Amino acid sequence: MTVNRRRLIGGAVAAAGAAGLALAGSPARSSAAPSGAYRIDLHAHFLPPDYRAALLEHGHFTIGGYPTPTWSPEDDLAFQDYYGISARVLAVSDPGVSFLRGREANDLARYCNSYAADLFKRYPTRFGCFAVLPMPDIGASIAELTYALDVLHLDGVTLLSAYDGVYLGDPRYEPLMIELNRRGAFVFVHPAAIPSDAKPELPLPDFLEEFTFDTTRAATMMMTTGVMNRYPNIRFQLSHAGGTLPFLSHRIGVANDTILGTLGLPRISLLDTEHLISTFYYDTALSGAPAAMNSVLAVAGRDKIVFGSDWPFSSLTLPQQGDHDPAPRLSEVFTTDQRMEIERLNPLRQLPRLRDAVGS
Repeated sequence: MTVNRRRLIGGAVAAAGAAGLALAGSPARSSAAPSGAYRIDLHAHFLPPDYRAALLEHGHFTIGGYPTPTWSPEDDLAFQDYYGISARVLAVSDPGVSFLRGREANDLARYCNSYAADLFKRYPTRFGCFAVLPMPDIGASIAELTYALDVLHLDGVTLLSAYDGVYLGDPRYEPLMIELNRRGAFVFVHPAAIPSDAKPELPLPDFLEEFTFDTTRAATMMMTTGVMNRYPNIRFQLSHAGGTLPFLSHRIGVANDTILGTLGLPRISLLDTEHLISTFYYDTALSGAPAAMNSVLAVAGRDKIVFGSDWPFSSLTLPQQGDHDPAPRLSEVFTTDQRMEIERLNPLRQLPRLRDAVGS
C-alpha cells in the first residue's frame, strides 16, 4: 500500500489546526468587544510626581528601554474613557523603589502607596492599587505591606521578578511569602530589567524580549523551590501572558528528570508542573493576540486570564483609531461573552474592595 505523503502531512496540519481552534474555546474571529466602559485593567502603571522625579534624579531616563513616561490622574482618566476602561488597578513599574535604600526607599514606597490610596478615595470607582514595597529589605517590606493593606486598604502587592539579581523563590524572601500567604494576597509579578553586564548586548530594549524571559525565570524559580506548594493562598498574576512560561511548560517539567535533579532543588513531576502553571493568573498586556492567548489556554483555564493595558508604557503600541478597543485581537480568540469574562469578571473576582466599589 502506498501512502500519499502530501495527503498525510496535509491531514496532520488540518488536525493540528482543528485542535488549536478547540483549545481556544471556539474562537470567534468576527466577535465584537462588549459595549461600554466595562474593562478592569490589572496591568496598569502610574508615576506620581515625586516618584518620577526620583527616577530621573537617579538616572532612570528609560524603563526597560522605554523612555520614562509622564503620567497624571487627568491623563489616566482620559485614557480610560477613550478605551472603554471602567477602572485601573495602579502599580509602580520596574525598578520599584529598589534604586534607593533604607529610609529613602521606605519613604518613597509610602509616598506612592498613599498617593494611590488618596486617588481612589477621590475617584472610588475608577482606581485601585497594588502596593509597592521597599524591597529587598524584607523587614521594611512586611511593615509597608501591613500598612498598605490594613490602613490604606490597597488591593494587593506588586513584586518584581528579581531584586539585585535574586529571583522570587529564593529563601531570603520566605518571611514575606509567609505573610502574603497568611493574608491570601493577590500579587502582581512584574519583570525587572537585567543589569547590562548580565545579558547579551543586543540593539533591542528590554521590554521587547528580556522582560518576558525574566517573568519566566521568576515563575520557574517559585515552582522549583516549592514556593507555590508551600504558599497556595497567594494568587500570583504574571505579566505579559506569563512571558514564555506557557510555551516552555512541557520543557520545564521534563527538565526535572535531568539537570535540575542534580542541583539539590525539590523535584516536581511533569504533572505537578502542569498543575502549578495552571494556578497562575495571566494578563493580556502587550499579549492580546492569538499566539499568546492560545498558549495560555493550553496551560490554564480562561478564568485565569485578566485584562491589562500596560499604559502609559504601551502608549506607542495601542490602537489610536477605530472602535477604541485597546486589544482588538482578543476577538480573534474569544467571543463577546468571553471577552467580558476576561476583561471584567475575572479581575473583579480577585479584588473584593474594587468589586464593591464598581459593582459586578
